[in-house]
Amino acid sequence: MQEENVINITVVDRDGIEHSIDAPTDMNFNVMEICKASDLPVEGTCGGMALCASCHCYVMSDHELSTASDDEEDMLDQAFFVEDNSRLGCQIKLHNDLDGLKIKLAPVA
Repeated sequence: MQEENVINITVVDRDGIEHSIDAPTDMNFNVMEICKASDLPVEGTCGGMALCASCHCYVMSDHELSTASDDEEDMLDQAFFVEDNSRLGCQIKLHNDLDGLKIKLAPVA
């Protein structure tokens, strides 16, 4: 049974290895921050301001996410390897409805 305010997300790294991560939802973390805390290769160079694409990922599950902001869309327009399911990890805030979220880290240029 899952703890209250803790969800499980799966992150597929660039080598295709799946990492199961228990992530708190009561600390205002986002996907980029939880990946960095789990020692996955996500830079988050801009600190989560949607000013770089170093946390670019693909959403592999059918979870309902908030609509990408104009800033996020602008940054994705400049990123490499963008797909229809591309998002910036720093813009995906963790909350209880995202239990089971699966993402894949985008390749780096």
